Amino acid sequence: MTGISLGSVGFLLLVACLIAMLSRRLGLPYIVGLVVAGLLIALLPIVPNLPLSRDLIFNVLLPPLVFEAALQLDWRRFRAELPVTLTLAFAGVAIAAMVVAGGMHWIVGWSWIGAALFGVLIAATDPVSVIASFRELGAQPRVSMVVESESLLNDGVAAVGFAILSAIATGASASAGSVLPAFLWTLGGGVLIGLLVSGGILLIVGQTKDPLVEITLTTIAAYGSFLLAEYLHASGIIGALAAGLLIGSVGWDRFVSEESRERLEGAWEFFAFLANSIVFILIGMNLANQPLRDLGSVAAVVATLCVLAGRAVSIYPLAVLFNRSRWRLPAAYQHTLFWGGLRGALALALALAVPANVPERNAIIVIAFVVVAFSILVQGLTIPALIRRFGLIDGQERSVAAPADAS
Repeated sequence: MTGISLGSVGFLLLVACLIAMLSRRLGLPYIVGLVVAGLLIALLPIVPNLPLSRDLIFNVLLPPLVFEAALQLDWRRFRAELPVTLTLAFAGVAIAAMVVAGGMHWIVGWSWIGAALFGVLIAATDPVSVIASFRELGAQPRVSMVVESESLLNDGVAAVGFAILSAIATGASASAGSVLPAFLWTLGGGVLIGLLVSGGILLIVGQTKDPLVEITLTTIAAYGSFLLAEYLHASGIIGALAAGLLIGSVGWDRFVSEESRERLEGAWEFFAFLANSIVFILIGMNLANQPLRDLGSVAAVVATLCVLAGRAVSIYPLAVLFNRSRWRLPAAYQHTLFWGGLRGALALALALAVPANVPERNAIIVIAFVVVAFSILVQGLTIPALIRRFGLIDGQERSVAAPADAS
């Protein structure tokens, strides 16, 4: 079977449904089951030819996933945790990227630009992976909020950093006078575009009570904010995040009826299920197509260890800054943030977008698949036990200290 067809997509969705049923029955993380299913599908004699491309991830799968995640965030809790999540997102990504870049340059011998690009694209945790896992586990509200919102924010920061490094790799000026405005526009422009698009959509939504029309309009908001931001060289991820937050925090109460809200939430849960299912099965299928000799190479092992070290250095020291504040992160939260920092579709999309003139481009793609596979199959499989061990499942008798003020 060649090419992307309705039949191949239907086959993947059938597999996803079966995996969902089996995962719940066995108590295993859904995303792990999807990746394993993708690996097994790749071994079949007749395999759907569905390449995992940067355009497929960015233009089709990421917009609804980021938008739906932001839509479901509790704005009050999100705002209450902003100091710690912004610190982890901005400083954390920078620290993790530098650790990984240094390791790949000094140990493996990559060029600085190749090592820096890999460090940035792999530094951020992927909201697609993280949110799917924590929702499925039913983690306590605060730990879930910190992990999910940090993941959404650092996702956008990594994409911004990658865009700037890619421009430098292709010959753009690297002076502070050019990099700083580009950074501010990529980040701030994404917020502005997301708010403008979603604000305009809300004004239209307020004129109707038809749930089908409202679902269609919010779909336009998700894709419109993402794609318009990307077209204007801002961050599409930040745009979709801002759009989802505005509609979820303001739109639900002022523009959408209670009946329509239930149907909208159900529709967006369905969209997220579809996108999640496809992206993780494709990760498994495409992982199986990577050169076997490179999957266990020294560079791949070094990269995986550097990613774990970078995540540790970006979590534990930064958490100390909040020890004497109401945003204090208990040790259990810190361990969960460290080990629950899963990588996924975004890292692969950015790896596939590495400029062709970067000498390590092919190695970056293969090693990104290795790190993502380790993240999902090892960390993703063990994070449920870790969360249960620390008593972080919502409703467990053992409790972890809550923030002093969540209002």
